[in-house]
Amino acid sequence: MEHAPAWLTNSLIYLSAAVIVVPLSRALGLGSIIGYLAAGIAIGPWGLGLVTNVEDILHFAEFGVVLMLFLVGLELEPRRLWSLRRPIFGWGSAQVLGCAALLFAAALLAGASWRVGLVAALGLALSSTAIALQVMGERNLLPTSAGQAGFSILLFQDVAAIPILALLPLLAGAPETNGAGDANWLMDGARIVGVIAGIVLGGRLVLRPLLRWIAKSKTPEIFTAASLLLVVAIAALMQLVGLSMALGAFLAGVLLAESEYRRELETDIEPFKGLLLGLFFIAVGMSIDFGVILKSPGLMAAIVVALLVLKAIVIYAVARLMGLPVQDRPVFTLLLAQGGEFAFVVFQAAAGSRVLTPETASLLIGAVAISMLVSPLLLVAIDRLLMPHFMAGHARVLEELSEPQDAPIIIAGFGRYGQIIGRLLSAQGLASTVLDHDADMIEAARSFGYQVFYGDASRLDLLRTAGAATARILVVAVDDIRQSLAIVRLAQEHFPQLEIVARARDVTHWNELRDLGVLRVERELFESSLRSGRTVLEVLGYPPHEARRQAMRFRRHNVALFEKMYPHHKDRAKIIAVVKQGRAQLEEQMARERAEHEEQLRASRRPPGWEPGDAPAPAIPAASRDPDMAKAAPVDQERSQASSS
Repeated sequence: MEHAPAWLTNSLIYLSAAVIVVPLSRALGLGSIIGYLAAGIAIGPWGLGLVTNVEDILHFAEFGVVLMLFLVGLELEPRRLWSLRRPIFGWGSAQVLGCAALLFAAALLAGASWRVGLVAALGLALSSTAIALQVMGERNLLPTSAGQAGFSILLFQDVAAIPILALLPLLAGAPETNGAGDANWLMDGARIVGVIAGIVLGGRLVLRPLLRWIAKSKTPEIFTAASLLLVVAIAALMQLVGLSMALGAFLAGVLLAESEYRRELETDIEPFKGLLLGLFFIAVGMSIDFGVILKSPGLMAAIVVALLVLKAIVIYAVARLMGLPVQDRPVFTLLLAQGGEFAFVVFQAAAGSRVLTPETASLLIGAVAISMLVSPLLLVAIDRLLMPHFMAGHARVLEELSEPQDAPIIIAGFGRYGQIIGRLLSAQGLASTVLDHDADMIEAARSFGYQVFYGDASRLDLLRTAGAATARILVVAVDDIRQSLAIVRLAQEHFPQLEIVARARDVTHWNELRDLGVLRVERELFESSLRSGRTVLEVLGYPPHEARRQAMRFRRHNVALFEKMYPHHKDRAKIIAVVKQGRAQLEEQMARERAEHEEQLRASRRPPGWEPGDAPAPAIPAASRDPDMAKAAPVDQERSQASSS
């Protein structure tokens, strides 16, 4: 009888372990990550021993982290990423340097040499991008201030791993002769810059036309293959020059964030990301060396406790300085306090460079793996034990909607936009159910007497409880574009009777909502900008009713222009042409109307029987170029003459 190939047997083991353990873990309220880690321990060398080639599996499973970073990049347009540059390099560097300094001091006090202490501190200062982003995704924390701050710091850590790895040969005292070291540094730097520049230019000039060409084949499986090929090729290219594969994939995702194929790329890659990320967590569980733990249990426990406590001190201080809400700080701190998967690479490279002994490297790798296992457990403990006491003053604020509601209107988001809608409806005596997940805002709104429920409207169970099955209207007024689109998709899929009235942050958001079939969309700054424009015209001397008339004319033209632009919103060149043409038409039309208006006023001032060859009519004062002002002008002149006489 022929034996099954190893890959088939291993696949059977991995999938069986995941299918059995992960649902059990979620049923116990421990989350999926703990389930994956437990499954890895169970089938690994120190469990049932069903799988032994842990290193190979770990390297392959790291591709799940790469796919996750690519999908995160797809949600970040370049301008949005640029707006995060200060949190990334400011707070990111503060976290890494602060944690490294404290851990380095602790290592020196423990008697380690400065080289060992420095490498250990730099490696342990990094956090697990995979676990942190997975937890934030499950809890829908990414759109919040804590989620954005955590993501910024994690992204900086991916960048910081590059100079940390470059530092290892120097710490090992590698000899350099005849300036060869300087030349190598210059070559490596030029290669890194060249690869990043190639990805940026390729993303702009090559990737979109290539995806467009592949999409024209109308073969879904080939587009899926092209999506995976794109991520694999970029990851391989980044690894070839010694850069982070995840960082390269993230950069590629950002460059395609404005592509018309963004949603299709997400749909194709999401299943692979989930499976490979689960495999990564299983591999981490298998990689825990319980032999090292059993050999020095006290030392291992001390390292893990010191790692979590010292990093937590620095990260909590950073959270306070960043001004994060009080209720978000414990979760934010714990997510970044654990060790990270890149520490495995750093310590293995340090052992290869002989900066660390193999025993020390195994001890540090074990501490990182245990911290990754313990952190989700601590997170569950925080949710169940610490948070109720920690948030005693905020318990009323964080009380989630639990009783079914039956109001005909649901408002998702009660910030500056949703508040005005809610107050208008309340003034008309119309009941509405208001949802928001910003505890500070909810506390402020409730202090003014508004009933606002804590909850995330992109959750199906919460929408059902809010009465979405029987409500007539859903107002989507949340700040975050990604969350806004998620709420719309959820409502359309499960509650088709709801009429959706949505807020658009910008033109791109407006187009995306229209793509989903939402017809009642208002741009958040459009009307207030028109009011300011009217005020400017009035200050310049326009009568109030004339300023209003011109503003309303511009409004009608702009709305019509948007409808004309919408069919072409994925074609940038066509959009620019339509905008330029519309602007020229509006300016020409208004100039023509002003000329006709002035000619009518002149005609009204000409004496009876006037012929074209006669003397011209008197000039029209600027103040009387409006019909109503023209009627009032003779009266004003009579009053002026009477006063002068």
